[in-house]
Amino acid sequence: MVKQGSGGTEDALFALSDDNGTRKCARVWIPDIEEVWKSAELTKDYKNGDASLQLMLEDGTNLEHKLDPKTKNLPYLRNPDILVGENDLTALSYLHEPAVLHNLKVRFIDSKLIYTYCGIVLVAINPYETLPIYGTDIINAYSGQNMGDMDPHIFAVAEEAYKQMARDERNQSIIVSGESGAGKTVSAKYAMRYFATVSGSASEANVEEKVLASNPIMEAIGNAKTTRNDNSSRFGKYIEIGFDNRYRIIGANMRTYLLEKSRVVFQADEERNYHIFYQLCASSHLPEFKNLKLSNANDFLYTRQGCSPIIDGVDDTKELCTTRHAFSLLGINETHQMGLFQVLAAILHLGNVEIKDKDSDSSFIPPNNHHLSKFCELVGVTYEDMAQWLCHRKLKTASETYIKTLPRLQATNARDALSKHIYAKLFNWIVEHVNKALVTNIKQHSFIGVLDIYGFETFEINSFEQFCINYANEKLQQQFNMHVFKLEQEEYMKEQIPWTLIDFYDNQPCINLIEAKMGVLDLLDEECRMPKGSDDSWAQKLYNTHLKTCSLFEKPRMSNRAFIIQHFADKVEYQCEGFLEKNKDTVNEEQIKVLKASKFDLLVELFQDEGKVTSPTGQTPGTGGRTRLSVKPDKNRDNSSKEHKKTVGCQFRNSLQMLMETLNATTPHYVRCIKPNDFKMAFSFDPKRAVQQLRACGVLETIRISAAGFPSRWTYQEFFSRYRVLMKQKDVLSDKKLTCKNVLEKLVEDQDKYQFGKTKIFFRAGQVAYLEKLRADKLRAACIRIQKTIRCWLARKKYLRMRDAAITIQRFTRGYQARCLAKFMRRTQAAIIIQKHQKMYVARKRYRQKQAAALAIQTILRAYMARQKYKALLRQHKAVIIQKHARGWLARRWYKRCLSSIVYLQCCIRRMKARRELKKLKIEARSVEHFKKLNKGMENKIMQLQRKIDEQSKENKSVNERLAGLENTYATESERLRGELGRLRGVEEDARSKGNQVNCLLEELEKLKKELRTTQQEKKTIEDWAQSYKGQMEKMVSELKDQNGLLKKEKDDLNRLIQEQNQQMTEKMARAIVAETQQLETDLNEERSRYQNLLTEHLRLEEKYDDLKEHFSKTGHRRTDSTHSSNESEYTYKSEFAESEEGSLAAEDLTRGMDTSLTLKLQKRLTELEQEKQSLRNELENKEEQFQRARARDESEFKKARGAELEYESLKRQELESENKKLKHDLAEMRKSLLGSAASSAGAPGSPAYKVLLDQLNSSCEELEVRKEEVLILRSQLVSQKEAMQHKETMTEVAVHVEDISKLKDADELKQAYIGLKDTNRSTAPDFQKLNEDGELWLVNEGLKETVRLLEHQLQTQRRSYDSEVESLRGELQNVKEENNRQQQLLAQNLQLPPEARIEASLQHEITRLTNENLEQAANDPTASREARVIILRRMVDLMEQLEKQDRTIRKLKKQLKVYSKRIGEMGAGQAEGQTSPGQTVDEPIRPVNIPRREKDFQGMLEYKKEDELKLVKNLILELKPRGVAVNLIPGLPAYILFMCIRHADYVNDDQKVRTLLTSTINSIKKILKKRGDDFETVSFWLANTCRFLHCLKQYSGDDVFMKHNTSRQNEHCLSNFDLTEYRSVISDLAIQIYQQLIKCMENTLQPMIVSGMLEHETIQGVSGVKPTGLRKRTSSIADEGTYTLDSILRQLNAFHSTMCQHGTDPELIKQVVKQQFYVIGAVTLNNLLLRKDMCSWSKGMQIRYNVSQLEEWLRDKGLMNCGAKETLEPLIQAAQLLQVKKKTDEDAEAICSMCLALTTAQIVKVLNLYTPVNEFEERVSVSFIRTIQTRLRDRCESPQLLMDTKMIYPITFPFNPSSLALETIQIPSSLNLAFLTRV
Repeated sequence: MVKQGSGGTEDALFALSDDNGTRKCARVWIPDIEEVWKSAELTKDYKNGDASLQLMLEDGTNLEHKLDPKTKNLPYLRNPDILVGENDLTALSYLHEPAVLHNLKVRFIDSKLIYTYCGIVLVAINPYETLPIYGTDIINAYSGQNMGDMDPHIFAVAEEAYKQMARDERNQSIIVSGESGAGKTVSAKYAMRYFATVSGSASEANVEEKVLASNPIMEAIGNAKTTRNDNSSRFGKYIEIGFDNRYRIIGANMRTYLLEKSRVVFQADEERNYHIFYQLCASSHLPEFKNLKLSNANDFLYTRQGCSPIIDGVDDTKELCTTRHAFSLLGINETHQMGLFQVLAAILHLGNVEIKDKDSDSSFIPPNNHHLSKFCELVGVTYEDMAQWLCHRKLKTASETYIKTLPRLQATNARDALSKHIYAKLFNWIVEHVNKALVTNIKQHSFIGVLDIYGFETFEINSFEQFCINYANEKLQQQFNMHVFKLEQEEYMKEQIPWTLIDFYDNQPCINLIEAKMGVLDLLDEECRMPKGSDDSWAQKLYNTHLKTCSLFEKPRMSNRAFIIQHFADKVEYQCEGFLEKNKDTVNEEQIKVLKASKFDLLVELFQDEGKVTSPTGQTPGTGGRTRLSVKPDKNRDNSSKEHKKTVGCQFRNSLQMLMETLNATTPHYVRCIKPNDFKMAFSFDPKRAVQQLRACGVLETIRISAAGFPSRWTYQEFFSRYRVLMKQKDVLSDKKLTCKNVLEKLVEDQDKYQFGKTKIFFRAGQVAYLEKLRADKLRAACIRIQKTIRCWLARKKYLRMRDAAITIQRFTRGYQARCLAKFMRRTQAAIIIQKHQKMYVARKRYRQKQAAALAIQTILRAYMARQKYKALLRQHKAVIIQKHARGWLARRWYKRCLSSIVYLQCCIRRMKARRELKKLKIEARSVEHFKKLNKGMENKIMQLQRKIDEQSKENKSVNERLAGLENTYATESERLRGELGRLRGVEEDARSKGNQVNCLLEELEKLKKELRTTQQEKKTIEDWAQSYKGQMEKMVSELKDQNGLLKKEKDDLNRLIQEQNQQMTEKMARAIVAETQQLETDLNEERSRYQNLLTEHLRLEEKYDDLKEHFSKTGHRRTDSTHSSNESEYTYKSEFAESEEGSLAAEDLTRGMDTSLTLKLQKRLTELEQEKQSLRNELENKEEQFQRARARDESEFKKARGAELEYESLKRQELESENKKLKHDLAEMRKSLLGSAASSAGAPGSPAYKVLLDQLNSSCEELEVRKEEVLILRSQLVSQKEAMQHKETMTEVAVHVEDISKLKDADELKQAYIGLKDTNRSTAPDFQKLNEDGELWLVNEGLKETVRLLEHQLQTQRRSYDSEVESLRGELQNVKEENNRQQQLLAQNLQLPPEARIEASLQHEITRLTNENLEQAANDPTASREARVIILRRMVDLMEQLEKQDRTIRKLKKQLKVYSKRIGEMGAGQAEGQTSPGQTVDEPIRPVNIPRREKDFQGMLEYKKEDELKLVKNLILELKPRGVAVNLIPGLPAYILFMCIRHADYVNDDQKVRTLLTSTINSIKKILKKRGDDFETVSFWLANTCRFLHCLKQYSGDDVFMKHNTSRQNEHCLSNFDLTEYRSVISDLAIQIYQQLIKCMENTLQPMIVSGMLEHETIQGVSGVKPTGLRKRTSSIADEGTYTLDSILRQLNAFHSTMCQHGTDPELIKQVVKQQFYVIGAVTLNNLLLRKDMCSWSKGMQIRYNVSQLEEWLRDKGLMNCGAKETLEPLIQAAQLLQVKKKTDEDAEAICSMCLALTTAQIVKVLNLYTPVNEFEERVSVSFIRTIQTRLRDRCESPQLLMDTKMIYPITFPFNPSSLALETIQIPSSLNLAFLTRV
């Protein structure tokens, strides 16, 4: 065998190498323990002979990779980045394990893509997350597509199988495999859902629903939780879905394999038993399950061993409901269901039966065991028998039979074996009944089988079950290898490539080891037949037989009870323990006999076919004639003995062999499911687990087989388009095949690397990568050359620009320098001159300055010297004077000093001498001489004294004289003094009196002082009181100011709140109006869509009836497609009778056989319409109830808010009143105190305290004046409002508030009004005594009271109007309910009446009801409330009109049913039809319409005879061809002719003629459309004429609404006798049907063009590059012959538009058609873009934007830009922009979120995930960027749907378009063959 991919890798390495080595920077894969494979890059060239490679990992780590010295195999090369993420692994250039693993990882992790092709295999990776990729829209998108044209999907595989079954007439098989938890069951389920959705059912039994309903049943009884999967299938199944010859599902059949019975009695940790047990335990509380005596799952041994009874996110109770519903759907009634649940509960109770040891060889069950009693009760057996045979066993010998006791362990095993056997029987019974429910008696033409089987398994302990599973996978792998090999061989032979034998792995030796003679199974069966066979002896036989002879068989080193087999996927070690027991699968026969004797019928039924089934699970053979994978035993032999002789291994081998025969007889399709991790984490990829499964499932073997040959295949066109850049112009020839050959011979020298086929080129592995490298190098070289040239051009341009700039700069610089030089020279010369004069001037000036300075100095100096000299002289003169005086003073001072010194000296001397003399005298006195001397001295002295006396006498005399004079003077003076003394004595008396008075005054002064002190204290007290009062007043004033500020603030806040509420209310009302308008528009569109869908459904029923009639009338005629629309209205059946003259009686007799089924279907349809009518009425009632609830809720909220506000206002008012009273009281007290202290000096006017208080009083008065003015203004405004309100009409509450607010002109009035209303609420009864003196406050209060009364009156008026409105609405609601009841009663009564009376009664009731409604509306609905209720009434009227339409439809269907019933029963009355009009039935008499008449003059009419009516219809409608005669006609001429005929019938007042002509016209149009409904021109022609006919009926109806644009002459042509409103409605329905048929024709024509023209075709050649594709080839994007392009779409759009314009279609209708066309184009293109990874690239975005621009240009040319068509392309435009914008930073993410508003989040993420670079220069979108986008778009509220609905049709409207054409001017061409018409 060839090593996997090694050759291709080495070739590729050397292809990228030089002569002797591999180039640097080549990227390779190297093995890694953690990641399996790791990417690295060569840092050094490799040369042959090197022992190692120098590599650098992606994280920058350098590594030396040593090569194997023996093999010298180089590492695997990496594919170019452009090839990574391909849909098909075979598209990779290098096909090897790391490339496959990396490609799967990139698609799974980065792109969130779980499906990938690998040749013929679909690899499905379990995402462990619910993805929105399985909806009906996805199914429709994949339906009919080639497998390679869309991204990989399970639906693509299912579509391929379905298509091959229909194309090749060969049965198909889809083989789904994988290990537990990989998603096999889900994949098989989706495949079956696809078949059920696409194919439909061939009968009315809904087989496809039953097929899908079998899934929950099989999951409940066959699936369980394991450690790897929460819903693991523990059995294999093969479901055959049968189809008839038209490939519709007719039935199904299921086969099961190897049910894991051991799970019933044992579960490992973290595992569960089968789901059904836990569903029963969870539902044990239900009444119907009480007798089962079940409880929590933890109470039973069989359900608690795994310790995991609950699965997160799964509600077992709901799951049981689903299972029971599925049972019911499959025909298993409640009795059987309860029987099944009874058996299952018995198994649980049996598991709880406790068996105890009696001794070492025996055991027993304690008496009255509760669980055994319950088991026996549930299964209907005796307690004693079951207890006996659970602990005993009967042994038979040749001569006797004896009973042997069983040890406890064996008895427990026997109990568990019985439980497993019962469950297996129950499982088989359910499978059998499911198959019976899915079987059909219709012959099966072909089938598609879906095989959901276990994958390769290997655990730590592998037993018999794993051995059988791996054996089955060996067989499937062999079949898979052979099929892949066969496909490769067929491809090579088809392309005429030389076929060389490819060596691939053949696992036949392993299969022989298992199933051949003396193989593992053979030895196992032999050992089971041995009396004393054991697992150990069987193991020894295996060792002896195969250990030395087979290389695939090994023995473990440390065990003698195990063996190893080398499977295709891996080595598996099996433990021999339990193999024999599981292979025998023995059950105690006596226990079976006890169960067979049960009174429980279902249990007996389970065991009655005990010997008939020998499949691995004991299942019964199915029905339907298909091959069954079970073996029927020989009926001639004993069944019971046969059962025990057939081992499980033998049964499984035979079943597996039959399965392989079935698969070999079908075309297989493979789905390989991969489990990405063992932790069930969403989008988490474990490379180890993935590569292990890839090796096990055969994907790598497919890769290896492909890589061994020529894996890469290109068509010549694709190769030429991709590698055109590698060709020179001379190499391009007209023959592309020859061109490719010549180029390849030059590019690849080794011709063994490629082969040329008939249509493709085959390449060896690695060659595409080599060519991609050459292409990338060429493009890179071209880019470099372009860059070089551009950079050279830019550099040269820059250089020339710089050179020119330099020259210019130099020129200007030199000129500037020259000018500067000249200027410098001039300046120099001027400077010299200036300097000369300046220097001269300076010198002269300096000389003069020096001269003047010298003179000044001399003058100053001379003056100074003179002054100095003068000063010296003056100083000298003064000094002389000073000296003179000083010398004189000094001389005098010296003289005085000398004189004083001399005197002092003399004194001193004299004193000294006197002292001496005194001393001497004292001495002499003491002596005689002293006395003598004294006497002498005395004498002298006496003489002296005498002389002195004389002198004194003289002096005395003189003194006496003077004294006498003085005495005289004194006497006079004394007299005078005496007088003065008297006077003074009087004064003294006065003084004494004054003194007394002074004392009194002093006392009074003391008193005054005391009073003064008292006054001062009082003053101080007053001042303190004044100060405190002043503080209080100031505080009170500040509080009042604060309160006033708060009030002002509150007033401002309330005013602002009023404004905000007003604004909010206005905005709310505006939003409500807009929302209501939008809701009404939405409801209108929904009702239109619903009505149009009803019309479509009605047409489908009519068409089905016509097809059935044609089928019975014409033998061999095939039924038309059920999706074809015949566009017939409710009048179709009448025309059938008009046309029945041309039929034969034999055809009519054949219709009698289908009357019953037709009647039943019509009755069913009638019931549906009645139900829909009832639903519409219920919707009306719900709307009305919602409206009433909303009004009641608003009213209650308003009342609550108003009550709270009034309460708050009342509290505030009371507080203000109390404060006002307090202020008034304080004011009065203050005034009194001021008046009381007015006499005192402290409180006198003008004092500071008085001034402060007066200022405060004045400010308060001013504030009060301001308040009074505001109140007066408010009063005047409210009075004016009252006068205005008296003339105002009552409206609803919201309207009243809005109008009241709107009456206030500005914000100030609004504020004042609100404040007045607020103050009014605060006002109470006035206190006249406490108001101010002038009574102004009382007047203000009276005004406020008047305002309160006015507002209360207004509020009461509003409430009364609101109550009356509510009562009226309630009355209307009650009337509607009563009317509904009356309608129901009338309907019930009408159904009991005869048909004629029924119709008449219905019409009469409708007329009466409408008349009553009109009268009630005219009487009870005043004009004032009409505007407020117009929206609601309009809604109600619309709903009532819809109900009336439904009533009419029901009546008409009933009428038609009655007519047909009578028609079938009275076939003999057909002769009378010739006398009836074409529009009248046989049984219905003509009833004239009671329409008012008008008399006018008429012109422009056409007259015809009644017998010419058929000819008129035939020539004008049935035989008129739009491409022939009608081309030259006036647009709408047939409509004008028909209307002119109607006008004449109206003129002659012939209602029968009007009715028959209109009915014949309608039915003829339907007939021609049914006959030629696929012709766009025919449908467009009659759509235009039908609309014109409808417009004529409106224009000339006489209604004022439609007569606005008429001329006076046209108004004279109006109908005068008949009101054709009902017929207008019928014709409008006909126009809707024609429009829908037109859209279908358009879609059928455009659908094949859209994808090819918008996506695949390269409108801009060379922008997109074709990437390599794999085995699943896509449609080439290169325009081959026969493919559609954008020009094809534009030409088709032109054809549509020109056809509609030529036919005179209304412009508005053309706009709607074009809008629908563009929607289909955009939706189909976007859906394909979202499902095709190869289309999501930058270049494709450019192509799409260019194509869209061409479509917009087409709209612009046709003048249709405002029709809304461009908006329908907005999602496609944004998707194209998304492909082209940058996708890296957060700013890019923000731009994308703001740009892609028309795309949903799912669509944006899908495009980003699918984005694929076409060239190496592009970059992929990172996962983090996508997560950023998802985070930003998380808050969007939108539908999670991925694809757009391509079947959606916009509701059609027919705007009135009057014609200016005068009827009297119309001429009838002779080509119409209408000569029998006469103009009037």
